[in-house]
Amino acid sequence: MSNIAVQLADSVRGGGASMVYGDKVEVDGQSMVPVALAWYGFGGGGAPDRGSSDSALGGGGGGGAAIPIGAYVKRDGVLRFEPNVVSLLAVATPFVCVAGWALSRVIRALKS
Repeated sequence: MSNIAVQLADSVRGGGASMVYGDKVEVDGQSMVPVALAWYGFGGGGAPDRGSSDSALGGGGGGGAAIPIGAYVKRDGVLRFEPNVVSLLAVATPFVCVAGWALSRVIRALKS
């Protein structure tokens, strides 16, 4: 069995900027480039099989996610970033909750 981590790395090598910035799209004379927040991760491992000296046991897995955060729009020669408000709120809500919880713990610790 070959190294599973190398196989996983080869399968996602083409990622990077192409995962975050989509292809340019023309709509009604406007150029748009979609932008997303994307991440992925993989893991794997293996161990020799105790019953046989030449075989090995192994496994792996991975996953990823992408959240569309907006698009760069070129209109009348001006390039602007236009955010996707719904996605930004979906991303910001857990952050604000955790930040508020942490702040309340800090204030509680400072009062003690």
